[in-house]
Amino acid sequence: MKFLAPLALLTVASFMATPSLAAEDTQPLTGCAAKRQAISTQIEQAKAHGNSEQQAGLEKALAEVTANCNDAALKKERENKVLDAKHEVSRRQADLDKAMKKGDADKINKRKDKLAQSRKDLQDAVEELDQ
Repeated sequence: MKFLAPLALLTVASFMATPSLAAEDTQPLTGCAAKRQAISTQIEQAKAHGNSEQQAGLEKALAEVTANCNDAALKKERENKVLDAKHEVSRRQADLDKAMKKGDADKINKRKDKLAQSRKDLQDAVEELDQ
């Protein structure tokens, strides 16, 4: 009897761990596959809400992605977007530095806001690169 209790506990624990191990094995979709999946999800939402015009547009987009998307080109496009965002952050920082030298408080605040937005855009581009 003492032997069966640990065995039963071990069996239950292994069954409980199996779904979590299976979840670790499946990798999230990336690149063109992720793009197709996102569009398919939007199509299903459009169908559910009876939005036939949006559904038609999304189906056209899905067909274009299926026909034209390749992971290498998509990665290059996303890398260029990150590079452009970095340049924009640098430009905004230079604008802020210039405004700070002049001492115009209104321009300083505007430049800070624009710099913050550019940094957010950069962060979004970096996150998109990883998808």
